[in-house]
Amino acid sequence: MIKVSDLAKEKASQLMKEDGFNPETDYIRVGVKSGGCSGLEYVLKFDKEKTEADQVFEDNGVKIIVDKKSFLYLVGTTLEYSGGLNGKGFVFNNPNAARTCGCGESFSL
Repeated sequence: MIKVSDLAKEKASQLMKEDGFNPETDYIRVGVKSGGCSGLEYVLKFDKEKTEADQVFEDNGVKIIVDKKSFLYLVGTTLEYSGGLNGKGFVFNNPNAARTCGCGESFSL
């Protein structure tokens, strides 16, 4: 399962509305792809549709879809949001990551 912090929920809902998505019916697609300075890179975008290969989770009122391959890397992850002057935006708190890069956008196992 993937969890969503209160602040990440608020920011995601705001951004979804600004981009023409409905936070009550649409999804946040979370995934992993090769790349970044640590080997694997997080992917986050809004989506209106899910596929048969997706797993669907709901936490804190947020619907999240993850493809099955990415889910193996993201089990137990919490999506957080870091705002303010030095904020990084959306942050993945991933207990599976052995190391992460300085910006927090990539990781390795």
